[in-house]
This record gives sequence, structure tokens and C-alpha cells, in this order.
Amino acid sequence: MLRASRSDGGGGGANPRRGGIIAINLDSEDELIAAISTNGSQQVLIASKNGKSIRFPETDVRSMGRTAAGVRGMMLARGDEVVGMEILLPGATILTVTELGYGKRTPLEDYRLQKRGGQGVITIRTTARNGKVMRVAQVVDDDEVMLITDGGKVLRCRVSGISTMGRATQGVRVMDLAEGEKLVSMARLAERDVADTDAS
Repeated sequence: MLRASRSDGGGGGANPRRGGIIAINLDSEDELIAAISTNGSQQVLIASKNGKSIRFPETDVRSMGRTAAGVRGMMLARGDEVVGMEILLPGATILTVTELGYGKRTPLEDYRLQKRGGQGVITIRTTARNGKVMRVAQVVDDDEVMLITDGGKVLRCRVSGISTMGRATQGVRVMDLAEGEKLVSMARLAERDVADTDAS
């Protein structure tokens, strides 16, 4: 489910609530995976673990109160689930990474604008070779990402070194994994280290 709401300052200011405040009402089998600040007129991309994604205008989501459950952002097949959401910016690409260490970047132009609540389009072909989608991120060439496995291994890599290709492909290997090991987390680094900047 997806919901737009205005910031009401309920958890900050002079009287912060230590227990927090309700951000959205969720069903027992649901969970919140992302919350992003927008200007009210941007575009949203949602991606699922089975390799589907949907791009739609933020204005398709009406503003609601904090405790509302929201509206459907993407129609999911049985057993599928959302793994990421991005608010799109010009010039970026969508980095998709799978649990078996494969990934690729895809231009935003490859994702046509649709209406909210549809089934979306393929963002990557998921197979036994590359596994399910673990995470998506909106990136530019200067970005770096950190990949982490369930075996405790970490890889930091430049986004520019990951191939750009169409949606209906499986991607290329971005991290070597041991047998039975899987990627469990990906984070886009906020900024390059000072040493990296000095060296350039």
C-alpha cells in the first residue's frame, strides 16, 4: 500500500513523543519498507522481488492522514512482495541487484509512465541463475554502493562499473558469493571518502 501525507510535526518540536507516532496503519502480514520526502509532483518507482516494477506520477496518490492505510501502489502476483521505492530524478538510472550477486543499471526512459495500481513491467528477469531481486536504488555514475551478504562479506563498488542494459535482461555478476550465500543488503553511500576525493 502507498500513502501520501503532509508533515504534521507530531514527533518533533518542543514535545517529542518518545514512543513515536503512527506513520501508517498496516495489516498483520504487511510491513513498511520506505518513506521518502517529495515535493508533491514527482514520479514514483516501485519494484518487487520477482523482477517487476511500476512507474507512476505521485499525483495519483491522494493526500491522507497519518493513520490511513493508503492505496495500492502496485498489483502483486501471489508470493511476490515490494523490495524498494524511489522518487525519480532526471539523469539517474535504476540499479537492480539480485540475491545471488547479479545486477545492472537501467535508464529511466525504459520504464514507461503508468497509472498507479497496475502490474507494472519487467525490471529484471529473475531465474535460478541470478535469484530474486534483493534491492533497487536510483543512482548516478559518481555514486558508490555497499553490498552485504548473509555470510558477513562486504563489497564497496562504484556504480559506473556496473553495466547499463535493458529491463528484460538478467544482469551481470557484481559480487562473487560462496555456495549458499546470498546478498541481504545494499546501501547507496551518501558521499565519497575525503581520501577518495583528494586522490581524484
